[in-house]
Amino acid sequence: MNPTYGGQPYRPDGDPYGGDPYGGDPAPAPGRRGRGPLIAVLAVVLLVVVAGGAFWFLRGQGDDPAPVAAPSDSAVAAEPSADAAEPAPSAAAPESSADPRFAKVGQCVRNEGAAGGKPKLVISGCAAKSYEVLSRIDGATSGERDAEAKCGKVEGYTNWYFFDSELDTLDFVLCLKQR
Repeated sequence: MNPTYGGQPYRPDGDPYGGDPYGGDPAPAPGRRGRGPLIAVLAVVLLVVVAGGAFWFLRGQGDDPAPVAAPSDSAVAAEPSADAAEPAPSAAAPESSADPRFAKVGQCVRNEGAAGGKPKLVISGCAAKSYEVLSRIDGATSGERDAEAKCGKVEGYTNWYFFDSELDTLDFVLCLKQR
């Protein structure tokens, strides 16, 4: 001890009192956890978020709710249910649109799609090689068999066309007669 200062001798750990002010054992050094586990958890969370975002983005790219149709020569005996509710349109359809979503009974459509590929119907004038809309059935459809069944009892139909989207209220079937 140094008599001039009258204090404790210098301790290299920086605590002049030895850790415990009451003379006990020195305080244990605080445990230091590494940042490795925290970084690993953050990396996993980031990976899940990025993968989810990529899935959401790519899901919209390949799922084009393109209308599907196929020619049908046979008539399947089935009639649409009379008590099936038809959804009311939420907004008026523009009259100038050639989109088949706006086709009405009595109008004609023509296929501008490639032969053997997906059909691309447009509303047109009634001329040779066009299709007259005999019946329009709005509401959920499940595909080709459903469309064929719905048009089965429509007198004079030669072809059918259906639009199946992720939102069932937008689905419809057109029963057509080739001119």
